[in-house]
Amino acid sequence: MQKIWLEKSYPPGVPFEIDPDKYSSLVEMFDKYVGIYADRTAFINMGAEITYGELEQQSKAFAAYLQQELGLVKGDKFAIMVPNCLQYPIALFGALLAGLTVVNVNPLYTARELEHQLKDSGAKSMMIVENFAHTLAEVIDKTPVEKVILTSLGDRLGFPKAQLVNFVVKHIKKMVPKFTLNNTVKFNQVISIGSQLPYTPVLLQGSDLAFLQYTGGTTGVSKGAMLTHRNMIANLEQAKAAIKPMLDEGKELVVTALPLYHIFALTANCLTFITLGGTNLLITNPRDMPGFIKELSKYKFTAITGVNTLFNGLLNTSGFSELDFSTLKLSLGGGMAVQRPVAERWESVTKTRLLEGYGLTECAPLVTLCPYNQEHYSGSIGLPASSTDIRIVDDEGNDVSQGEAGEMLVKGPQVMSGYYNRPDATDEVLTDGWLATGDIAEMDENGFFRIVDRKKDMIIVSGFNVFPNEIEEIAVGHPSIIEAAAIGVPHEISGEEVKLFVVAKEPKPTKDEIIAHCKLGLTNYKVPKIIEFRDELPKTNVGKILRRELR
Repeated sequence: MQKIWLEKSYPPGVPFEIDPDKYSSLVEMFDKYVGIYADRTAFINMGAEITYGELEQQSKAFAAYLQQELGLVKGDKFAIMVPNCLQYPIALFGALLAGLTVVNVNPLYTARELEHQLKDSGAKSMMIVENFAHTLAEVIDKTPVEKVILTSLGDRLGFPKAQLVNFVVKHIKKMVPKFTLNNTVKFNQVISIGSQLPYTPVLLQGSDLAFLQYTGGTTGVSKGAMLTHRNMIANLEQAKAAIKPMLDEGKELVVTALPLYHIFALTANCLTFITLGGTNLLITNPRDMPGFIKELSKYKFTAITGVNTLFNGLLNTSGFSELDFSTLKLSLGGGMAVQRPVAERWESVTKTRLLEGYGLTECAPLVTLCPYNQEHYSGSIGLPASSTDIRIVDDEGNDVSQGEAGEMLVKGPQVMSGYYNRPDATDEVLTDGWLATGDIAEMDENGFFRIVDRKKDMIIVSGFNVFPNEIEEIAVGHPSIIEAAAIGVPHEISGEEVKLFVVAKEPKPTKDEIIAHCKLGLTNYKVPKIIEFRDELPKTNVGKILRRELR
């Protein structure tokens, strides 16, 4: 990457290099900002608030309990299987303060997936919301987990709301299946006991492991990306550098609908906005779109992050367009391709542009981001984050010419140190510090990158490469199509042909109408030959469409 030339593309106020060693660890970062912003609200959930000062006190109480009662020491693995609620940041920073490595776990995991992650990570203890404790009960005897901290969704909402929410969740909505677990302790009890115990600061450095962040498993077995304190500090500094010119310290409220156990929200919302003294509005169940919009109506939010399906869902839910967007400055999309029809409609409704970024778990996650001063959606994933190098290479590993497509390789201080206990898998993607992303990309004459598609999702029709993203973007341009996913299916003449899965509004368009619409924007070999209607498409926990399941 031609650094001197590319630097000219950066917008005003965005540094070309960041300092990944600005703090010795995330704990040093945390200690600094909870002191500066002690009286500011750090997190809000279901109407309850916690200030930075209270977050510090409760996190240190949690850390003291982990140290004194559970006997956990620096480097031990601690799993957190909790959705967005106030307990999550308390446990997160409590574990980091105790010098532990956090293993984030998706609460929607099946027993098989949970068993794999707990065994693979070697987690000795964990915290879990009781709604999903029955899953843990199925497999805990096959894992190294010895002690479990149990929490109920309403635990930190204060009296009497906590009691009411927990009663409704358990007895009215019946969202807590029966389970039997031994060696458990309640979250509120942990805070109560821990507040009476001494917390012992742990000496941490940048090379220490902060997170085992498991890949989504959209391709192959889920692997634990080893993210050090330095990786995470580098990436939050990179994210902050890119968006800081738009924001005011101590005055921001970011909508956090993506789960904090996912690397996108963890870095972009939780960690980055802590350094800005911002407030995270935690949405526990964003799938309840009417409830989500009702919550949004109560706050003057200034930023929101999400994936394409989240933005699309909001736009297609009654009441969203009537919200007050007068304070909204930043809308950031990632995790999957932002589709042009969604971005343009978002801009029309909210009067703010939807900035697209690109990242992956192995990069903590930010790699590129559209500049904050970009006026309209461009279809680009933007420029490399500060201190990030990118190469586009062919199948032999040779750099391709500008404008040509090839696999994207990334190098920078945010790149993981490898996959936990998987040297072979690490060697497959890491060479001399360069991470092979598995994504096909191209760079234009101004240094802006564009993702063409996932390497493994590519469809080959009569020798021509067909990228699902392109087909899907054209398809959702049809006014009746809500979502679409394209895959390749075997064909005796062309090798593969395109099949399109469609979620549509009533009255549904006919298959012939969809094909005719696609012909308007696609060359013939790219046009779907098979259309299948679905009520919904399979997705990951953050809304990324799982093409492999459709295959």
